Formats: sequence, structure tokens, C-alpha cells
Amino acid sequence: MNVHAEYIVDEHLNKKSVIIPYSEWMEIVEEMEELDDIRAYDQAKQEAGDEVLDFDQAVAEIKAGKIE
Repeated sequence: MNVHAEYIVDEHLNKKSVIIPYSEWMEIVEEMEELDDIRAYDQAKQEAGDEVLDFDQAVAEIKAGKIE
């Protein structure tokens, strides 16, 4: 992923904020959501022990509040 960032700096040229195109932000959000799903799956898999959960089932259980 290519990010075209622009920085807002203070009077000492310390970076304070970043501006990126909205489309790039949406890509980042999608990637973060996917990473959250992967982490949730890994946690569900670990908590299940010997019981095997398929990814979609694990995500559904997490969304239903069955797994934190």
C-alpha cells in the first residue's frame, strides 16, 4: 500500500498531524478491520483448545458476544 502523507508541523518543525487522501484512509481502515478479525480468530482458536472453529464461525461468535 502506498500512502501519500502530508504532515502538519509546529513552529519547531516537529510533526504534529498527518493528512492522507480519504481513499488511502479507507484502505487502512479495511486492513485494520481484517487484522482485528485475524486476531479474534487466533484468540478464539486458542480458547477453543482442541475444538476446531472455522474462521467465519469464530467471527460470528465474536460479533454475537460469545467470545471476547
